[in-house]
Amino acid sequence: MNDPASGKPAAQRMLPTDRISYSPISTRTPLKLPNNARMVVWVIINVEEWDATQPMPRTVLTPPAGGSPSPDIPNWAWHEYGNRVGFWRLLKVFDEFAIPGVIAINGSALAAYAPIVEAAIARKWEFMGHGFTQRNMQKVPDERADIARTREVIAKASGKPPAGWLGPGLTETWETPDLLVEEGYRYVADWVLDDQPVWLKTRTYPIVNVPYTQECNDVAMMLIQHHPASEYASRALDQFDQIYADAAESARVMALVIHPYIMGAPHRAKYFRRVFERIRQRHDVLFWTGEQILDWYLEAGPRAP
Repeated sequence: MNDPASGKPAAQRMLPTDRISYSPISTRTPLKLPNNARMVVWVIINVEEWDATQPMPRTVLTPPAGGSPSPDIPNWAWHEYGNRVGFWRLLKVFDEFAIPGVIAINGSALAAYAPIVEAAIARKWEFMGHGFTQRNMQKVPDERADIARTREVIAKASGKPPAGWLGPGLTETWETPDLLVEEGYRYVADWVLDDQPVWLKTRTYPIVNVPYTQECNDVAMMLIQHHPASEYASRALDQFDQIYADAAESARVMALVIHPYIMGAPHRAKYFRRVFERIRQRHDVLFWTGEQILDWYLEAGPRAP
């Protein structure tokens, strides 16, 4: 019998619990970072190109008569502001506090926003695959081709194929981790279930999942929960304090996630900056890229299952 969602035989489908077994963090062998560091922070900035001929992935303004207008100029322009203005506003924060950025980018955005790509390359940022276009991976006609094409264009633009993958909206199909391994990716960040990297089984070789975040993500806070701009700083620092305390015996990883059209808005940017004003005062906190976290875990963590 075929699975209705994927068309694959149901016996071939791996459930989340097939890919990863339950493991309480309190019983694991402690992880140690170099130079007596206590925890790692990595900062992901999502750069997306929205197709003006399609329904917008997210909206800030509901059309007066409802429905899905085409073109949807107000919402397309809202996102475009982030790439024209917001990104460059946030970039000053990265530069001021010497934060290595990880740019999760749509494959199509590499050509559409070449100056952003050039700025990231100049700063030696990491490029992470984020779908070729900004849409649910379950609606992509050929997922393998999309994953492979994204890797190809990132390699061509940056000079290096991406090590990591972040699905648009964290979306996956039943096959996504399998396809990522088969197409050369070394880590994924879709599985937001731990404060340490973990191994995920695939039908070939396991892949590492690097901790990401839904709670310290501006989409969740500002667009879904409708908090004031100050919530980003207060929540990020509260989360940092707790994870820093948790890391006394075993290293932890904390992610911070932003989108230029959200945290790059004029009334929000200062709260992104406020996070680093405090965290940068801690000398036992590392700011790494996802690939640096991966390489450390491959050396310091448990072997692949």
